[in-house]
Amino acid sequence: MDLFTAVDLYMGHVVAEKGLARNTADAYGRDMRAFIEAMEKRGCSTVAVISRDDVVGYLDSLVRRGLAPSSRARAMSAVRGFFKFLLRENEIAKNPLREVRSGRRSRKVPRQLGQGDVERLITSVDGDDPISLRDRAMLELLYACGLRVSELVGLETRQVHVREGHLRVLGKGSKERAVPIGRRALAAIRTYLEHARPALDPTRKSAALFVGRGGRALTRQGFWKRLREHAVVAGLNGVSPHVLRHSFATHLLEGGADLRSLQMMLGHADLSTTQIYTHVATKHLREVHSEHHPRRSMRVGDARRSKRIGDE
Repeated sequence: MDLFTAVDLYMGHVVAEKGLARNTADAYGRDMRAFIEAMEKRGCSTVAVISRDDVVGYLDSLVRRGLAPSSRARAMSAVRGFFKFLLRENEIAKNPLREVRSGRRSRKVPRQLGQGDVERLITSVDGDDPISLRDRAMLELLYACGLRVSELVGLETRQVHVREGHLRVLGKGSKERAVPIGRRALAAIRTYLEHARPALDPTRKSAALFVGRGGRALTRQGFWKRLREHAVVAGLNGVSPHVLRHSFATHLLEGGADLRSLQMMLGHADLSTTQIYTHVATKHLREVHSEHHPRRSMRVGDARRSKRIGDE
């Protein structure tokens, strides 16, 4: 089977059977196109002739291009799934990736804002015009629920249950989850729905929760632009929707939330993805212990003297 046909079949499998989110499927498509180009340069036009050396050469090319470990891991995940698919469909007799390791994916501790910085960011939106009320509601909801930016702008009005105090969000892989909404976020949403949204969408034809003038659903790029503007007003650097998501997760753990509940609220398929936040929370716990434990300032000499007194 030629490479293009094989990749088309694989991408159909990825979209239809694995239920990947659109953005993830698009990333897989880009990775597979890059893989095809690399194989063609090595003279491989069919899947049957691809060898272990060809795959290793592709891995080396990713390193030479300066791709981050996370990007290399994602690219290899796409290719690895491709060959597993072909093996299962009896299109190849042996998986050339069977003895190839892509290396462990390094996970950086995500950046997050302190609770005071989050407060500064949200309160920087202090206007009472429809756009300001909308932006404040979006920031409150993003931080209160730890949403991805695509989930935030993709919300429809029917998904927010104000009276019950939760929303139902469609996450990666079209998986739906329920997330509770805090009191301040609920108040901001009520104000937005009552006083801002009717002005932005007077015909009430849009199903989207957050809209711009004329009732058009707000885009990710549009929200990014507004967030950057508010961050400048608040005097904060490096603020992104994902930073607010990380802040939500870290602050919940610092407040005593358990990992399994956090996993469900974030919409992580694997608990190991959620566990990265424990590094940040553990640092916070060490600081609390160091500040409040009665023996925090005891010197070694004090400890020895205490031991001798106890022995007497």
